[in-house]
Amino acid sequence: MGIIVTDSGFQEDSLAIASASGDFRMLGLDELQQSDESAPPGKVGLAVDNSVDTETLVPFFERVSVIAIPFPSFPDGRGFSIARELRQLGYKGTLRATGHLIADQYAHARRTGFDEVEISPELAARQPEEQWTARADWQNHFYQKRLLGER
Repeated sequence: MGIIVTDSGFQEDSLAIASASGDFRMLGLDELQQSDESAPPGKVGLAVDNSVDTETLVPFFERVSVIAIPFPSFPDGRGFSIARELRQLGYKGTLRATGHLIADQYAHARRTGFDEVEISPELAARQPEEQWTARADWQNHFYQKRLLGER
């Protein structure tokens, strides 16, 4: 089970807990396309590839409460683009970044549309909560704001 990072710090993975109790299912795109549409909203999540065509996800926006986007390696930033595109297409649910992200990427993840980041316990030990929460005021510290003369 991973550790969830939000602006308020580290939290338990409520989706993993709900999955273990049978109250939630995280599905891949193929599974979701073939699944029964009768599942109540909020009970299904979608785990996508980091090469997914975001337009193919639009029909599922009302069915899924969370979309998990992987970062298979630290320098692979395709997940940021996917998050931005999903928000531009109108997705209002939770976006979760999973995989190889570091605290320095947290502010960018939030700016591109992610609500939370899932990290491993090993990464949490190397980069404790303070390093993540130091980037939690992501709305106030970005270079575009300085270029516009706002402080």
